[in-house]
Amino acid sequence: MTCPAQSGAPIVLDPLVRDLAGEGAALREAGPLARVELPGGVPVWAVTHHAEARQLMTDSRLVKDIQVWGAFRRGEIPADWPLIGLANPGRSMLTVDGAEHRRLRTKVAQALTPRRVERLRPGIEAITGRLLDALGAGPQDSPVDLKAGFAYPLPMGVISELMGIDTGDLPRLQELYDKFFSTQTPPHEVLGVLGELGGLFGKVVAEKKQNPGDDLTSALILADEGGEPLTDEELVNTLQLMIAAGHETTISLIVNAVRALLGRPDQLKLVLDGEVSWDAVVEETLRYDTPTSHVLIRFATEDVQVGDTVIPQGDALITSYVAIGRDEKQHGPTAGEFDVTRSPVRHMAFGHGPHVCPGAPLSRLEAGVALPALFARFPRMALAVPDAELRNKPALTQNDLFELPVLLNGPTQG
Repeated sequence: MTCPAQSGAPIVLDPLVRDLAGEGAALREAGPLARVELPGGVPVWAVTHHAEARQLMTDSRLVKDIQVWGAFRRGEIPADWPLIGLANPGRSMLTVDGAEHRRLRTKVAQALTPRRVERLRPGIEAITGRLLDALGAGPQDSPVDLKAGFAYPLPMGVISELMGIDTGDLPRLQELYDKFFSTQTPPHEVLGVLGELGGLFGKVVAEKKQNPGDDLTSALILADEGGEPLTDEELVNTLQLMIAAGHETTISLIVNAVRALLGRPDQLKLVLDGEVSWDAVVEETLRYDTPTSHVLIRFATEDVQVGDTVIPQGDALITSYVAIGRDEKQHGPTAGEFDVTRSPVRHMAFGHGPHVCPGAPLSRLEAGVALPALFARFPRMALAVPDAELRNKPALTQNDLFELPVLLNGPTQG
């Protein structure tokens, strides 16, 4: 899967994501700056250690403008590259820097206020209750897929309601986002997926301009701080970005937390007995089994030195959160262990610096509601298959399992 770091060859990221933890360890060993090859033979650098990542995330010489990328300018990155939608997702706060980034981010911050996020709590609790009722009405002694029945529909329902998305569009959105993130989407489908997503969100923007409501899309359209109003292109791209980040991160956060706790009954007992908070579970999960494995891409406007290595002008850099989260220099010799008693947990799962994720409070809120409610309803829940049999989807940026089979009424512990 990977080439030995000491050989001088780049580490080839596995497009099928068959051993994400092992890949993260190889990246850390090669770091803090590793040569990496993305699917399609695309060479980039990866920052793999916590301290260096914090430094580079605030370095103004690394920008989001894909036109800075020498390989892109030279035509070496094809338009149907499977990751093109992640590397060049259109104009939004994700792809600009400086004053324009502040302008776009101010619009989102004006719309996604702490008060608006907290107002979502009763709705999150209601959706959680309905999903748990549905699980409880189904089989208790045979495996059920907790991802499909709980971890997916909860954040997707919340973010679609927040953004004013028609629930009838959700099944197709799921299919499109699966293809959007997958490394296995056939090249001839890539541009079609991007076009259909843009068309779907363009329809939402047009409808909200005609009939604004109490939703975030309408608030983005009406946002009047931070400079000129958002253009239609910026609205569509911002909507696409927020829907993607607003459900994928929380799905993996919930799934990974449940997986970790069910594999460690002693730690689960600490939480259920009230000795450790659910907030601690959320933060340790974000560190240990981060929902986002790698973030694409920033580009060097000039040579950038990192330790003894230089990122040459025009080269690309990814941030490998899967490596960074278990950096022993930051988290100590037990960084490779899941420990809900760890204190403090200073991770960067939601980024750092100007591009830190504005949706982090919502993701934490959803997980903070979902996890205690799930374990209160099903305290004997257990994995239905050995942990080693769980498999990741072929998504380079998302730490996303195909499924999480559980027994809701598992064997009595002890």
